[in-house]
Amino acid sequence: MIDVCVVGSANLDLVATARRLPRPGETVHGNSFAEHPGGKGLNQAVSAARSGATVAFVGAVGADSGGDTLGAVLAGEGIGTGMLAAVHLPTGRALIGVAEDTGENSIIVVAGANAEVSANDLPPCRVLLTQLEVPLATVTAALSAARSAG
Repeated sequence: MIDVCVVGSANLDLVATARRLPRPGETVHGNSFAEHPGGKGLNQAVSAARSGATVAFVGAVGADSGGDTLGAVLAGEGIGTGMLAAVHLPTGRALIGVAEDTGENSIIVVAGANAEVSANDLPPCRVLLTQLEVPLATVTAALSAARSAG
């Protein structure tokens, strides 16, 4: 039996830093850019695995380079990816602006493949984790299945 099953989101976070965030309609010059694995679901799965739990991830990514990257991150952390679907939508993205002076951020999340996450046939697990970055119907189905399984 798996310790933790995470039904959730996987995003590729695109992070730009600047001295300050732009005001509406304004452009500011950035100082750095990086891409990071993210999404609340992927972050939960990685945290659980690094804490010593056996983890399965139920999610969706696009059949694109972002999906390849996130699948490799999950596998590299020892997280089961047998229920990670590659779908016709692009991998989810989060566009994050960070103000270096204050640490304030501004985030736009594009669900992409996360809109296709399904909670059919969850693996047996001790704990189910989910969040609201996947469809509410999927969250409800996952929680119902977990309750029924005890």
